Amino acid sequence: MTATTVPARERADRLAPLRRFTRPVLIANVIAQIGIIVTGGAVRLTGSGLGCSTWPACEPGRFTPAFHEASSIHPYIEFGNRTLTGVLTVIGVAVLLLVWTDRTRSVAYRRLGLVPLLGVLAQAVIGGVVVLLHLHPGWVSLHFGVSAGLVWMSSYLLHRHGEGDGGPAPVGSRAVSLTGTVLALLLVPVITLGVLVTGSGPHSGDTEVGYRFALDPLAITRAHAASVWLFTIALVVLLVLLHRARAGTTTAAARRGAWLLLVTTLAQGVIGYTQHFLGLPALLVGIHMLGAGLLVWATANAVLRLRTRT
Repeated sequence: MTATTVPARERADRLAPLRRFTRPVLIANVIAQIGIIVTGGAVRLTGSGLGCSTWPACEPGRFTPAFHEASSIHPYIEFGNRTLTGVLTVIGVAVLLLVWTDRTRSVAYRRLGLVPLLGVLAQAVIGGVVVLLHLHPGWVSLHFGVSAGLVWMSSYLLHRHGEGDGGPAPVGSRAVSLTGTVLALLLVPVITLGVLVTGSGPHSGDTEVGYRFALDPLAITRAHAASVWLFTIALVVLLVLLHRARAGTTTAAARRGAWLLLVTTLAQGVIGYTQHFLGLPALLVGIHMLGAGLLVWATANAVLRLRTRT
């Protein structure tokens, strides 16, 4: 029998010995998705958005930055961010092979294996548009928003890998599920307003002007802080409901996820207020962007633990 006549299921089974690496690869995917938020933040904080003048090459006729006496660090920071995109592409291919070909799992789970690779390809195109449009603020914001969405979906894929494929069953009462949904929805304005705060301040990524969005920095900062407080209140309500729920293995896991999210939120809040009162030092802003990625992961982790699958 030739390779072309081997049934698809049998060909897919050849990857079965490699599927013990599925979870490590999915963890690496989550870490890399958060990591590219950090490297993208470094590009913005150092004003390196046009360190490479074109796309997909760095310079006309050169894929990598050209080193010479007059060169600055900006091309290398921008190229480093693009290099991580290449790493994410490799991880995305590995996720696709390990997840999509796993015939023992449901089609819904297997389709999730497409998300990381399609997401990084979309990000590469958006990044190219950002360069070609000379750091248009709307496209820069979309770039970050897609990254946040990919962190959420990558966290979801990692969580689904550890579950069965039966129907979801809620952990605790209806109020617990509803509060979890509210918490997930509140994350959207938290992240969106955070992007607008950065874009309206001194670290917008443009070395020629002090902002990219013509918004009142103080007003948008207050709106962002208010959204974080609402998020925190919803999280405290969730913790109270979980601790009133009947004790059990799944309830205990949900409580741990909620407490981890509370620690992450408080740490992010401390960093946010500190950077505000210290005049937005670049290092703290960068740490805050790392915290944003971790906040998305921790929220997904907490909300997904509010239901279980057999």
